[in-house]
Amino acid sequence: MSEEQWCLAVPRREAEAARRRLIEEGILDRRLKPRPEEDAVLLPVTEGIAGAVRCEFEAFPERIEPPRHELVGGIAIMQDDDPKGAEVLLASRPSLHTVLLPESHVEGEYRTRRFRVLAGTPTTRTRVVEYGLRFDVDLALAYFSARLATERQRILDGMEEGERVLDMFAGVGPFAITLAERAGVVFAADINPAAVRLLIHNVALNRRENVIPVLADAEDLARLGFAPFDRVIMN
Repeated sequence: MSEEQWCLAVPRREAEAARRRLIEEGILDRRLKPRPEEDAVLLPVTEGIAGAVRCEFEAFPERIEPPRHELVGGIAIMQDDDPKGAEVLLASRPSLHTVLLPESHVEGEYRTRRFRVLAGTPTTRTRVVEYGLRFDVDLALAYFSARLATERQRILDGMEEGERVLDMFAGVGPFAITLAERAGVVFAADINPAAVRLLIHNVALNRRENVIPVLADAEDLARLGFAPFDRVIMN
């Protein structure tokens, strides 16, 4: 769609310098595309300044900013119930397959949340790739936080080789599997059977033979007779 606006004709070789000067002066109409004309470029301006005439310009496509969201693998989690915004978000990121809206906080002894699908494939399952490791997660069945990726690496960097590690609330295994790179053994416990099933899957997926999944309540771990640990993770 074209639009009429004031314009200045400047020689092509001077066009970029003129464009920057008009931006500094605050009078370049940045909604419209400069128009090349033989040896000149027509620059759209917001005022009828000296030398300006009326011209037709094409407008730049309107840029629609996607709504705020958290990324977990191929899933985006929005905080607002905005189906149209969810469609915009889905279209803006080819790697996304689903946009979810939380319908609860983290709740219950299994630390899960309820979600509603706003756009895309109706699923809460996805794969997260984190520092070369792969985690299959189901956000409705087991707790997972992509925001802790940097914290997991920070702890790994501070570890000694061969440590005995206990992860008391392992979930699907992101801490346990990350720390297994330097640990001698990692006992990864969780009370949630669905989380432990995904944990076992992720241990195999990442070939971490020194991670031992344990289906147990954290309160019962002291009674299982483990030898002392060098490091205990409680997240």
